[in-house]
Amino acid sequence: MKTVAVVGLGYIGLPTAAILATNGLEVIGVDVNRNNIEAINRGEVPFVEPDLAVHVAGAVSQGHLRAQLEMPEAEAFIIAVPTPFNADKSADLSYVEAAARAIAPKLRGGELVILESTSPPGATQHLADYLIGLRPDLSADENENAVTENLLHVAHCPERVLPGRVMIELVTNDRIVGGVSRRAAEMAKELYSVFCQGDIFLTDAKTAEMAKLVENSYRDVNIAFANELSVISDKLGIDVWELISLANHHPRVNILQPGPGVGGHCIAVDPWFVVAAAPEEARLIRQARVTNDAKPEWVIRKVEAAAAKIGRQPVIAALGLAFKANIDDLRESPAVSIVAQLADTLPEAKICVAEPHVSTLPHSLVAREQIQLMDLERAVDLADIVLVLVDHDDFKALPQTSLEEKAVIDTRGIWRGDVQTNPESAIRIGTASAAS
Repeated sequence: MKTVAVVGLGYIGLPTAAILATNGLEVIGVDVNRNNIEAINRGEVPFVEPDLAVHVAGAVSQGHLRAQLEMPEAEAFIIAVPTPFNADKSADLSYVEAAARAIAPKLRGGELVILESTSPPGATQHLADYLIGLRPDLSADENENAVTENLLHVAHCPERVLPGRVMIELVTNDRIVGGVSRRAAEMAKELYSVFCQGDIFLTDAKTAEMAKLVENSYRDVNIAFANELSVISDKLGIDVWELISLANHHPRVNILQPGPGVGGHCIAVDPWFVVAAAPEEARLIRQARVTNDAKPEWVIRKVEAAAAKIGRQPVIAALGLAFKANIDDLRESPAVSIVAQLADTLPEAKICVAEPHVSTLPHSLVAREQIQLMDLERAVDLADIVLVLVDHDDFKALPQTSLEEKAVIDTRGIWRGDVQTNPESAIRIGTASAAS
């Protein structure tokens, strides 16, 4: 395979396109966002991801990567579009189906179609059936009577990378490839071997889909344990950060860190696909989602308590909107929902948002006059209450003296017992009241 079309140039699609292109393949990226297309063709990256800009600029300048709105013909198609959930928590496969409708007229037989989007069990088979429904002259059934030139090879290869380390982990992490047929899995392995230095394990499509969901569900359950510990510790007057640190000295204990909730395009979404697939059996996984989804409301109650002690409508510095540290990704971020809900519950309060990785507020916040995006120092200087929602390095470097005499609610534990807060509004760092 020499020509690959990557459908969807977001946080996974663009890095995948860039790493394939820098390894010598001709890659055509397809996206619906014209501004992103133009930026990529200038060698620019429309979002923050370390090292990605170097790969994109190099691949574009060498002529191995270009982006466009129209679907091209190619030997392989990688679909990396969103798979959000519906109101009933089932998977919304409409973006996948839209990609299939664009791909179908370009097929000639013999192509490889890979679904990278995180998907519920059966989605890859659904994609294969959907494509064959659009192109009945082709077949994904590799039985002994199949005509080779009319075959379509469909596989699932879920991404397994961490935002902020995508360009490293694309290369070093092991991969799981599940094929609708064995030949499809082998072809996908051959393609990913161009850049993947980790092991590539072959299985069927449904098992590969479930493996990705299980990985993120495992994380979600363990985060829920940490978040529940923080709520219990608050009630009992225990410093949850010290508690976890001490417990983790046990050789077989590794409790994760709590936070204001769970965000991102994977952990906050994927467990619901498991629940939807087996609603009666997935009880622990469902409860973990409920526990983590309830955490933002708990944080909001802490802010309301601090505001009540101040005795007037406060100025709140909300530090961070991203779903994790040192990135600009706001997808499913609990920080965004917390800021929005604070604007509703404290309508007279002024909320100063400091988020060093974005230049504009997201759509859900931009229309609210009481919410303003500003630099970190000014937000903290104006604030009566400092609410830490993301553990960005910029926030950790904030001079501790700037927090004195302020109510501090640190949901990430970046400061512990180092700041003398206002005793009248008294939420001290490192105490149970500040834990989250």
